[in-house]
Amino acid sequence: MENTRVFKMSFASVYPHYIQKAEKKGRTKDEVDTIICWLTGYSQKSLQQQINLKADFETFFAEAPQINPHVSKITGVICGYRVEEIEDKLMQKIRYLDKLIDELAKGKAMEKILRK
Repeated sequence: MENTRVFKMSFASVYPHYIQKAEKKGRTKDEVDTIICWLTGYSQKSLQQQINLKADFETFFAEAPQINPHVSKITGVICGYRVEEIEDKLMQKIRYLDKLIDELAKGKAMEKILRK
């Protein structure tokens, strides 16, 4: 998966698309934020700071307080790749986030999305 230009994309530029995708399916911005915070360990305040700073994905994940220890439970296909088999750790984290937002948009219960 050679797509390193994604690493330099601003998280803030993609964030509205996550919200839009969720809201089109009747979900909320708060649910999107809950998923992002669950995955990364950011608080709501620190998430907003990353958005305000227009951090790229590489920085966003590098500065994440703690990637959730349950990420290994996130499995399946996103963009034609099995998330659990993606070798580049940064790309895998980005695809984990994509997968969780997809699950939200598909109507999955938050408890299942957050692997409780």
